[in-house]
Amino acid sequence: MTRLELKNHQVWRDLTEILENLDANIFVQEHLNQCDYKVCGYWDEQDEYYETITLPRTLKAKLVSSSIGITHQERFLQLKFFLIVDVVDTTGIPNNNTQKIGELVLIYDENIEFVDENWFLDVDSSMLEIS
Repeated sequence: MTRLELKNHQVWRDLTEILENLDANIFVQEHLNQCDYKVCGYWDEQDEYYETITLPRTLKAKLVSSSIGITHQERFLQLKFFLIVDVVDTTGIPNNNTQKIGELVLIYDENIEFVDENWFLDVDSSMLEIS
């Protein structure tokens, strides 16, 4: 009987190289620009509905995980980001601290075309403009 192990397989090295060389922040910036830094029709974890949540333009994204998914019919790339803003003091000067205001998961098909998004926002954050 042949035992197959994927941990040392070339496919993992190829995927790792692709993900390491991918400038994932470009995906976030493009997405935020397309939605004009607004999340419309957001339901939070307590099933509270928000018509529009406006994100700060100073928002930064940090890639925290990436994965490749494969189903019977399709393959996809999933990128998970922390959404971070600089904290400013009462004088309006940044104090080198950051605050996580949420997470964003972007999903792309095998042609790197946008498929879906998932937002997880801290609706209690003063950095978000909620209406």
